[in-house]
Amino acid sequence: MRFLICLLALMLSACATVGGETIASGARYSDQVVDDGYLLGVGDRVRVTVYREENLSGEFPVGPAGTISVPLIGAVPVTEQTADSVAEAIRTRLADGYLKDPRVNVELITLRPYFILGEVDQPGRYEFASGLTALNAIATAGGFTPRSEKRVLYIREAGSDGERAYRLTADLRIWPGDTLRVGERLF
Repeated sequence: MRFLICLLALMLSACATVGGETIASGARYSDQVVDDGYLLGVGDRVRVTVYREENLSGEFPVGPAGTISVPLIGAVPVTEQTADSVAEAIRTRLADGYLKDPRVNVELITLRPYFILGEVDQPGRYEFASGLTALNAIATAGGFTPRSEKRVLYIREAGSDGERAYRLTADLRIWPGDTLRVGERLF
């Protein structure tokens, strides 16, 4: 009888554990927010301003090919580059026979969205906001369902092949392009 009780307790404790390593520290748990070192990616939207050239200025989305289409010079690759480096690339191309000493500024308008799925009331695509935490993201998606695992959150970073398990705390940060999955608890 004792053996059966121990076996049952062991089985229940195995069901309560999360598979794989759960990360409880690192860059996602700091006060890090999107800064000037942010690398552009598909889904971002930028404003290009060419001083005294309104026809060349405007807002441009980063398309699926990782480029923006700027009048006069065409497609400009922008993924994995900062806004400052994109401004320099546009300035260089405009100075190559189009404009004399162009002045270009590139600023972020909208960061790529994040996605949330699993055991939340309204899974889907949501606009990213600087300083977003996992709990804010879950609240935006309508909160937990009654079956939600509330201790662990699975995150797949933009461009990554797999997801990682993170301990769900108040200071867990979400980054642009992340896909969040709230798991289902067994009991």
